[in-house]
Amino acid sequence: MDPTLVAAGLGVFIGLMMALTGAGGGILSVPLLVFALGLPMVDAAPVSMIAIALSAGLGALLALRAGILRYRAAGVMGLAGLLFSPLGVWLAHRLPNRPLTMGFALVLAYVGLRTFWSLWRERADATARLAARHAAGDSQGESESVATAPELPPRPHRPPCCLDPADGRLRWTAPCARALLVTGMGAGFLSGLLGVGGGFVIVPSLGRVTDLEMRSIVATSLGVLTIVALAGLAASAFIAPVRWSVAVPFATGALAGMLMGRGMANRFSGPRLQGLFACLALMVACGLAVRAAQG
Repeated sequence: MDPTLVAAGLGVFIGLMMALTGAGGGILSVPLLVFALGLPMVDAAPVSMIAIALSAGLGALLALRAGILRYRAAGVMGLAGLLFSPLGVWLAHRLPNRPLTMGFALVLAYVGLRTFWSLWRERADATARLAARHAAGDSQGESESVATAPELPPRPHRPPCCLDPADGRLRWTAPCARALLVTGMGAGFLSGLLGVGGGFVIVPSLGRVTDLEMRSIVATSLGVLTIVALAGLAASAFIAPVRWSVAVPFATGALAGMLMGRGMANRFSGPRLQGLFACLALMVACGLAVRAAQG
């Protein structure tokens, strides 16, 4: 099959995953490029970052127009990622392809397992709440199902970044700024090292350190991904040439997938999609580990 068509098709899939999950697309783009087109990790990473930057940027702009993007928080995390992404790129070009591939497989396996764990916890929390309602004789509990669990589990304590009820903005405190900076640094370093967006770090971290709604968390994650991916791309292009013959169709497909996914998000997002992503992440992780072991 024509490599250009393969790259475009992979890009559509990645754009769809980014639109629906805010985290899944970037981490899958590099291994898919490695498997489908036979690119080494260091060549697949900048191609991935081009697609992430464009598709995430489009999603962030649409979210900003909708008023759900927390641009100050995204700017703080993006600035931290901007500083640490070149460090990851520098290290990636000095590591052999085999350990780099194995490291990516471990990260991908961790993401898949953590997604399963989160889904199990949400389902267990929902079951416990339903049982409590039945025990209290709440008639509304009779019709409630486990599938109606909230997107984030209840927090035992207040997170460091809380919304101000008066104006709906985040209250900026030293613990809040510190938590966002650490998240941005981790996302930036992994973006440069592995060519991923870092959404798999940003989304769960924002869920822990803020009380934002999930749609706002996903939108803010897309804003950070745009900044971090651009920084990683600039550092990669400075060190080695980018394979534009793959990058252009891949990025174009990712943009199309992002637009398609925005219209499908309300119908297809949710636990089933997260479970499908987790299964796919674990399968790809196993494939990468086998590939690395075989040299």
